[in-house]
Amino acid sequence: MKRRTALSLVLLPVAARAQAPWPTRPIRLIVPFAPGGTTDVVGRIVAEKLGARLGQPVIVENRAGAGATIGAQAVARAEPDGLTLLVSSSTSHGVSPALYPNIPYDALRDFTHVGMIARSPSVLLVNPNSPVRTLADFAAAARAAGEVRFAVAGIGTSSHLAGVRLAMALGVRTESIPYRGAGPALTDLIGGVVPAMMDSLPSSGPQVRAGALRALAVSGAERADGFADLPTLREGGLDVVSYAWFGISGPANLPRPIVDRLSTELRAVLTDPPTRARLEELGGAPPDTTPESYTAFIRDELAAFAPLVRAAGLQPQ
Repeated sequence: MKRRTALSLVLLPVAARAQAPWPTRPIRLIVPFAPGGTTDVVGRIVAEKLGARLGQPVIVENRAGAGATIGAQAVARAEPDGLTLLVSSSTSHGVSPALYPNIPYDALRDFTHVGMIARSPSVLLVNPNSPVRTLADFAAAARAAGEVRFAVAGIGTSSHLAGVRLAMALGVRTESIPYRGAGPALTDLIGGVVPAMMDSLPSSGPQVRAGALRALAVSGAERADGFADLPTLREGGLDVVSYAWFGISGPANLPRPIVDRLSTELRAVLTDPPTRARLEELGGAPPDTTPESYTAFIRDELAAFAPLVRAAGLQPQ
């Protein structure tokens, strides 16, 4: 009888086993970019607080490459037990599905989307020693040269597309210099290896505050919280509005009790005043979302990014 009971427990489906207390082991939170970039910064902020609320460590694991598809694929193929999660983003679940013809996952069907963490505008950056001091200077220099050269955190990232849209608004060509994440790109920008970059505020905000980078404008519809002195691109006469966004997702068929617990704790983390203030200081104010609203948001973003990728003529590299 004991052997039969033990065997029946082993054969229970995941949904039934999920009724037991969860989580009983540390959780892997896969960040599909290199350390130091916006996705990594946002993921680590949430991981620390989420782990404290769940009673188990949430361990960040960086799996960079192929426009965030390597890390996203790892989660799509994981056991739906709530112990492997993803920092999903506008790259992994917005741009890359339109960019890669043979992407190894479906951004909706192969995931359970839990909730959004933050939505952040991009910021136009130059080296602090650059003669370019304002957005007007940048526009004049770009038009005189007939092109802009940008470091990008990866081909097809939201900040890459923000740069493409900026160049299109200026009427000039774009030369994109790809990196494996925002961290390495920012290092080269600070070192003067590349002349400019579009990046999300959460990763570059600290360097801007420290004077290691010069920020010229943000891509939001309004000025960013914590960076009220920075004009928007629209204020500079360029009709460009662009955001990066980040959330928590798991594999498809994540049991509803786990989804509900994750959603509840994530929303508690994002309404915690110190955490919210920290994200707002970085330019990424967190919204109030549910699994249903985040899933619907991703569906809309997939439809919006596809024509932009085609119009920009982007190709995976």
